[in-house]
Amino acid sequence: MPELPEVETTRRGLVPHLVGRRVRGAVVRNPNLRWPVPGDLSGRVEGEEVLDIRRRGKYLLIDFRRGHLLVHLGMSGRLSLVADDAPPNRHDHIDLQLEGHQALRLTDPRRFGAMLWIPEAAEGHQLLASLGLEPFAPEFTGAALRERAKGRRVAVKQFLMNGRIVVGVGNIYASEALWHAKIHPLRSVARISPEAWNRLAAAVRQTLKRAISAGGSTLRDFAGIDGRAGRYQQRHDVYGREGKPCRRCGAKIRAIRQGQRSTFFCPKCQK
Repeated sequence: MPELPEVETTRRGLVPHLVGRRVRGAVVRNPNLRWPVPGDLSGRVEGEEVLDIRRRGKYLLIDFRRGHLLVHLGMSGRLSLVADDAPPNRHDHIDLQLEGHQALRLTDPRRFGAMLWIPEAAEGHQLLASLGLEPFAPEFTGAALRERAKGRRVAVKQFLMNGRIVVGVGNIYASEALWHAKIHPLRSVARISPEAWNRLAAAVRQTLKRAISAGGSTLRDFAGIDGRAGRYQQRHDVYGREGKPCRRCGAKIRAIRQGQRSTFFCPKCQK
């Protein structure tokens, strides 16, 4: 599933091509995504100018004067710029038609993505209102994580992946950040020191920055708007490296199942 770096990579790729351009309409070939695509979407966006493109967690927000288009890539979705007469393939569900005879195309084989219209302030939408801290926000600190962990006994990896606490840190980057912070993924948040919380906050931010600079990770479907796969999977320190030597101490990387997801860690470095 695309995580924060993949969504941010997509956002950065779209900004120079979309901001300032007007939309001529929308073609919805299949409205049956994770949530139904509005039947009046074309009329909502027709004639609107793209003012900005923002990211909140794993959601993209395309801002117009009269509202916002909320986009989620789901498990297998991606956005690409195509000629407006480019014939669609089977999983090309929506085209946002742009001036200049181009279209922003949503492709989603598994159909867990979304494209919704928000006429009011986007931050109050039910999908966004309860989201947690943004890792690049000034308030994302070790102290803030420690405060949100009070009274909890959950494993720290599950804590990091809770979108009501921290947004955008999915399975890959939680494993990577915990390795950089030298914290075992099964450790209870009740047993993490203030100094370790500071290390973890810094590790999350740095891991995500490095992933964004590499265009995200592509394990199956993800590609940027130019069709290129991400490159960060070539730099993973623990994720997908079971049995290989730890880059820090040489011990063999282990893999376990945690919350029905694979977790990778070094049994020697991470305590």
